[in-house]
Amino acid sequence: MWVFYLISLPLTVGMVLFTLRYYAAPHVPRYVLLTVGYTWLSSLSIIILVPADIWTTISSNHDNGGISFFWSWSYWSTFLLTWAVVPLIQGFEDAGDFTVSERLKTSLHVNLIFYLIVGSIGLFGFILLIMMHKRWSGSLLGLAMACSNTFGLVTGAFLLGFGLSEIPKSIWRNADWTTRQKVLSHKIAKMAVRLDDAHQELSNAIVVAQDTSNQMSRRDPLRCYMDVIDDMLTQMFREDPSFKPQGGRLGESDIDYDTDEKSMATLRRHLRGATEEYYRYKSVYMTYVLEALQLEDKIKNYERRNSTGWKYISSFRPARTGKFGSLCDTLEFFWQCILRKQVQKGLAVILGVMSVTILLAEATLLPSVDLSLFSILIKSVGTQEVLVQVLAFVPLMYMCICTYYSLFKIGTLVFYSLTPRQTSSVSLLMICSMIARYAPPISYNFLNLIRLGSDKTTIFEQRMGNIDNAVPFFGDKFNRIYPLIMVIYTLLVASNFFDRVFDSLGSWKRYVFETETEDMDGFDPSGLIILQKERYWLEQGGNVGEQVVPLVRNFNGIDVESSDNIMLIWFR
Repeated sequence: MWVFYLISLPLTVGMVLFTLRYYAAPHVPRYVLLTVGYTWLSSLSIIILVPADIWTTISSNHDNGGISFFWSWSYWSTFLLTWAVVPLIQGFEDAGDFTVSERLKTSLHVNLIFYLIVGSIGLFGFILLIMMHKRWSGSLLGLAMACSNTFGLVTGAFLLGFGLSEIPKSIWRNADWTTRQKVLSHKIAKMAVRLDDAHQELSNAIVVAQDTSNQMSRRDPLRCYMDVIDDMLTQMFREDPSFKPQGGRLGESDIDYDTDEKSMATLRRHLRGATEEYYRYKSVYMTYVLEALQLEDKIKNYERRNSTGWKYISSFRPARTGKFGSLCDTLEFFWQCILRKQVQKGLAVILGVMSVTILLAEATLLPSVDLSLFSILIKSVGTQEVLVQVLAFVPLMYMCICTYYSLFKIGTLVFYSLTPRQTSSVSLLMICSMIARYAPPISYNFLNLIRLGSDKTTIFEQRMGNIDNAVPFFGDKFNRIYPLIMVIYTLLVASNFFDRVFDSLGSWKRYVFETETEDMDGFDPSGLIILQKERYWLEQGGNVGEQVVPLVRNFNGIDVESSDNIMLIWFR
C-alpha cells in the first residue's frame, strides 16, 4: 500500500522546492522559506495520503499504524503551523520595527487582536451549541477540528466551483491565438498603468526617506534607525541601477516620520511595501509582454511557413547552427505552431469532462444511487492496489488545483500575490496558510464522493472526528446538501451570470473573482502601442520594462482611440 505514497512523496518534495525557487523573491529569509516549504509539504502530504488510506479501507488491511502516524504528523503539523507559527512569523515579517524584540511584540499584538475577535465568535458559537445540543458529549478538540473542517467545506465549495468552470474555459480560450492576443493587450495596458502608479508611489517613498535623512543630524538619537533605511535605498539602487525616481513629492503627513521610533518603523515599512509592490507589478508586466511577443512570433512563423521551410524563427535568440540546428527549428515549429494548440484544446476537453463528472458526483450525494464515476471506477478495480490509488489521486489532485487556483485569483494583487521571483515573505506565508487550511476539507469532500460504504470508514475520517456529533446543523445532512449549492453556483459561473451582475458594481469588481471575459472584446489600442514599443526597444538592445513608465505617462490626457493620437504617441 506504500508504493504509490513512496513515489508521490519525493515528487511532492521536488514540487515544493521548485515552487519556492520559482516564486520567492531574492530577499526572502531562509527561515521563511523553511516554514513555507514545511507547511506546503505537510498539507500536501494529506492529499497524497488519501489514496493509500482508501486502498487500506477497501482491502480491509488492519495494518494501519503507519497511516495513522502519518495522518497525525500531517494534520497536526498543518494545524499548528496554520493557526500559530505562520501568523506569528507573518506579523514579524510585516512589522517595520528595527529590533527583533520590537518586531515580535508588534506581531504578537496584531495576532492577539485577531484571535480575540475569533475567540469571541467561537465563544458565542460554543454557548449557542450548548443551548441547542444540551447532551453533547464531544471534546473541545473534536469541536475545533469539526468547525475548522466545516469552514473549509463551505468556503472551499465556492472556490472549487469557480475553478471547475474557469480552468477548462481559460485553457480553451488561450488556445486561440487571436483571443489570447486580445486578452494580453488588455492585460498589458492595465498592468502598465499599475506599474506607473507603483513607480510613482515608490518615488514618493524614496523622496520622503531622503528628505527625512537630510534633515536629521548625525547626533540625533534616531539616526541609527535612519541609517538602516538609507542602507535599504543604497542596496536597492545598487541592485537595480536602471530605476530612476520620477515625480516624487512630499505630502503634508510626510514630514513627521522623525518624531519617534514607531514613526521611523512606519517609514521603513512603507518604503519596503512600496518597493515590493513596484517590483511585483514589474514582474507581472514583463511576463505578459514576453508572452505577447512570443505569441506574435508564433503567428508570424505560421503565416510564413511556406517561405521559411516550416522552420521556427525566433526574435529572442539567434538562429540555430550545427548539425541538428535545422531539425530543431522544424520540430519547434511543429510544436509551437501546430501541436501545442491541439494539445491545449484536448487538455481543456479532458478537464471539462472531469469537471462535469465531479459536479455530477456532488449533485447526486443525496440519492442512494451511486452516480459518481470515480466511485464506480475505484470499486471496479478494488483488487488492484496501484490502479485504486491512481484513480483516487487524479480527481483529488484536480479538485485541489481548482480550489487553489480560485484562492490565488481572489487575492492576487489585492490581498497577496504569487509573482514569479517577486513574491514577498508576507505573501508566501499568507498563501501557505490558506493552502494548509483547505487540504483536509478537500480530502473530506472527496471521500464523500467515492462512497466507500457505511461499514467502511477511512482512518482520515476517524481522525477528523464526527462532525454530526460535534456541530448540530453542519453535520451529515448539511454535508450532503451544500454540494447542491456549489453545483448551482458553478453553473452560474459557467454561464457568465456573475459577470453580468458585477458589471453594475464598478470598482467593487476588483474584490471578486476576475475573469477574462471583458478582456476579449477587441484589442486595447494602448496595449498594442506599448507592445510595439517594447519590441522596438528589444531590437535596439534594451530590456523589457525599462521605458514603459515614461510611455504610459504620455497617455495621460490623450484619447488613445484616435488613430492620429496613437501615431503621435508612437513617434514621441
